[in-house]
Amino acid sequence: MSQTVVLGVIGSDAHVVGITILEQAFSAAGFDVVNLGVQTSQEEFAEAAKAHDASAVLVSSLYGHAEQDCQGFQGVLEDAGVDAVTYIGGNLAVGQDEFEETRRTFRELGFDRVFDSETDPEDAIAALREDLQITPTESERATISS
Repeated sequence: MSQTVVLGVIGSDAHVVGITILEQAFSAAGFDVVNLGVQTSQEEFAEAAKAHDASAVLVSSLYGHAEQDCQGFQGVLEDAGVDAVTYIGGNLAVGQDEFEETRRTFRELGFDRVFDSETDPEDAIAALREDLQITPTESERATISS
């Protein structure tokens, strides 16, 4: 499998640990990962996704201001000609009490999947494989079941 994912931390957020873990997990799962790092603009996501013909754009945010940072994000991707699955995850809202409300907000902003900060990377990988209709190889299935 040679599917490319672009990932980064959007806006002014400088939390790097989460995307480092995601980069390692997605790479180990066979994805080609382009890690944009922290404090990534919407335009940087779009440019990288276009340049690398990404199948998915994975947005991370932990400082609680993702809703503001993601306003118009889907439009920026569309304007750049990016046709990719979009995921967002982390601590997306300050005082986030009811995650289903937060999930609804980000789905309305156009994200295909929305994950909370407790999501295991393997769950995001399984979701991406499902969304991209990727069947795990025999060795990957053996690793998953062990």
